[in-house]
Amino acid sequence: MIKYLKAGMFSAALLTGGLMASTAFAGEQYVDGTGFAASGYDVVAYRSLEQVPVGQKQTAAVPGKASITADYNGATWAFASEANRDTFLADPAKYAPGYDGHCAYGISQGGKVPANPNLWRIVDGKLYLNITRTVVGFWEADIPGNLQQAEVKWTSLEQKNSPDSPVPQFDPSQAPVN
Repeated sequence: MIKYLKAGMFSAALLTGGLMASTAFAGEQYVDGTGFAASGYDVVAYRSLEQVPVGQKQTAAVPGKASITADYNGATWAFASEANRDTFLADPAKYAPGYDGHCAYGISQGGKVPANPNLWRIVDGKLYLNITRTVVGFWEADIPGNLQQAEVKWTSLEQKNSPDSPVPQFDPSQAPVN
């Protein structure tokens, strides 16, 4: 189980078994061609969506509105409602996706790649995104093991530049909405 400490604390994650890892928020937030973190989707809204069992396709993410935004970790975030924006601002590290919004499985494998906001899972209270449905299968085959690998590899990856390639099989025009 991963327990996250409050934002701004050094060495903010502790994995069961005594493995220390750095926070997933020290690097620059991944922003794709939409110009928004999480491709303009509302990261607070994930908490209100039904999370399906491992191996099944998740419910689609909720698009944010371009008129309801907040800035955090060097990026602009869009929200479906002012209430969600205010919830985010009260504890942004709780709602921002792990690994600065990069693909969690990619990080576990030692690469920093973009992520699709519709390929998500909340694990121990933390939102993680992945890049393709195929990658979701690899991620879900061993979520605890992949998280452990990702935490170790993140320390060397977080300061590297984010990719500028588009997310495969993802239409960035769906969010944010006006």
